[in-house]
Amino acid sequence: MTPLLDVQDLKVHFPLANGSTVHAVDGVSFQVNEGDSFGIVGESGSGKSTTAQALMRLVDPVAGSITLDKHDLGRLEGEALRSLRHMLQMVFQDPYSSLNPWLRAGQAVREPLDLMGLGPARGRDKRVDEMFRAVGLHPDAKRLFPHQFSGGQRQRLCIARAMVTEPRLIVCDEPVSALDVAIQAQILNLLKKLQAEKHLTYVFISHDLAVVQHLCTHVAVMYLGEFVETAPTQELFANAKHPYTWSLMAAALSPDDTTPSTERFTVTGEPPSPINPPKGCRFAGRCPFATDTCRAEKPPVKTFAEGHKVACHYAGELTPPLPELAAHAA
Repeated sequence: MTPLLDVQDLKVHFPLANGSTVHAVDGVSFQVNEGDSFGIVGESGSGKSTTAQALMRLVDPVAGSITLDKHDLGRLEGEALRSLRHMLQMVFQDPYSSLNPWLRAGQAVREPLDLMGLGPARGRDKRVDEMFRAVGLHPDAKRLFPHQFSGGQRQRLCIARAMVTEPRLIVCDEPVSALDVAIQAQILNLLKKLQAEKHLTYVFISHDLAVVQHLCTHVAVMYLGEFVETAPTQELFANAKHPYTWSLMAAALSPDDTTPSTERFTVTGEPPSPINPPKGCRFAGRCPFATDTCRAEKPPVKTFAEGHKVACHYAGELTPPLPELAAHAA
């Protein structure tokens, strides 16, 4: 199967005024088949959102390729890029700041159709009504302004706006992190329902393992601009092999878990600066298993069953400190 989205060796660097460079994304590669959900998970500052913005061409990569349905997005500019905007849309983290407070809800959802000239003008209002119903909002709500909706309803509006152009790919950047827990579940279930009904394809950014486990078919674990582990979701949670992934799973354990806190796998310290990343494994400074080899040499990417890939010198040789971590995270 030819992937809908093919990203190869993507790099996004930001030059600073003092001459140094922030290596926000440093060589990530992945593919997403049509109808799948690819999750990218990691702690703050790992490069997840920058990857999402690069896919949308909201920031320009310095190297690598982004191919969507055989279109090389990384090389397109101006009108050529604009003509493909309807194929990919984004749902942002904060539904309030991503909506124009001066536009009524119906105008906000219709705006992409008007800007891109999609469909006959007379049929656009009908399309907006369809999107309102699809996300669980009554079309009469078109007359309201964003501040008249709850947080969950505003995110439904943003999802409707993203879907109105019938995109091939929707990039979701932490779309539930600003919402209450109960509302998070509703939005996740809505995204899953819409995917099944309309055969949508997602790239889903999150810091929450439980969220990507619920929604995604494949998961990449990102650390300091690089993918350290990628696998089908079930395989990752059953057989995680990278110490950083173990630390994320341990952090996701429920507060009422019976495992004593002293026995849980933890890492200490802060990630290195993306301005001057280590030459070896970028996790070596925090990894309890690190050796001189880890600190001096970039780890190879090892491939295991089911396309499970791990960037670690000792992948497959280390034993998880808590074998039941995957069960707890599930």
